Amino acid sequence: MARGAATGGDKVKVLRIGTRGSALALAQVDLTEAAIGKVLPELRTERVIFITRGDKKLDLNLLKAGEAGGKGLFTRELEDALIAGTIDVAVHSLKDLPGHNPEGLEIAAVLPRAPSADVLLSREPGGLDALPHGARVGTSSVRRAHQLQWLRPDLSVEEWRGNVPTRLRKLGERPEVAAIILAEAGLRRLGYALDFEKGTLAWEGGECRATSLAGRLLPAIGQGAIALQIRADRAEVREVLSRINHPETMVVIRAERELQRLLSGDCSLPVGVHSELHEARLWMKGILFSKPGEAPAEGEASGDSSTPEIVAGELFQKLCGAS
Repeated sequence: MARGAATGGDKVKVLRIGTRGSALALAQVDLTEAAIGKVLPELRTERVIFITRGDKKLDLNLLKAGEAGGKGLFTRELEDALIAGTIDVAVHSLKDLPGHNPEGLEIAAVLPRAPSADVLLSREPGGLDALPHGARVGTSSVRRAHQLQWLRPDLSVEEWRGNVPTRLRKLGERPEVAAIILAEAGLRRLGYALDFEKGTLAWEGGECRATSLAGRLLPAIGQGAIALQIRADRAEVREVLSRINHPETMVVIRAERELQRLLSGDCSLPVGVHSELHEARLWMKGILFSKPGEAPAEGEASGDSSTPEIVAGELFQKLCGAS
């Protein structure tokens, strides 16, 4: 899919964008192309769509440690294409990226971060506290599962995979499941009518109750952020993407990804992080689970926004201690 006419003097004539083929992934490419169009209206873009291992292996249970392969489950094919030079930039949900970039790759830019909170979608109002004792809740996130069962040990958490429309349809078709949890960012980017004042989420042909879990569940590292990954030796692509990089989001993401790197880099770790940037100060709050049933480690750190990795290191020490 191409857009616009060739750019006159720029080194990049056509920007080949790699992406997954889900509706949410394509919505993220829409945002990327719109941002590029504002600063380089004559630059053409072409989409190259990939099916990742995570898209193919729908039988993988992402709640079981080791079964999913964790690292790179939804990103490896795009990264291989970057290394091979068949695409110029890969557009990722940043929360899917492991903490370590493969050798020769880098995150060149991020777009403005969307709301990072999780949302509880249920048939009945009242949110998390109103779920009946022993209610079944669907999620494919280890992080969400651990935090849910820490807050409500009585709940039964089960594997719940598929794209957003599929998960919402399953919620309507399976009355034995009381609720599911999805990211607010994805719901908004897909154009769903999400109204926390009314406590509803509406779409064509359906509606359910919606409650923000902001302040209850800490989001995933990078949740709500769109990452633009390139080959490190492509200076001309880096220059294009520097025009659309959001500096404030990049500061926060640098901190969260440094914490992820220190925690061995797996994007499926049961860790939640909330970060805020206030002028020149960065504040981070984290929660880390080790063994089921054990109390999680919790901590906060703050510092100068010019050194986000140092703030992340301090939070890591509070979460992991001498271990």
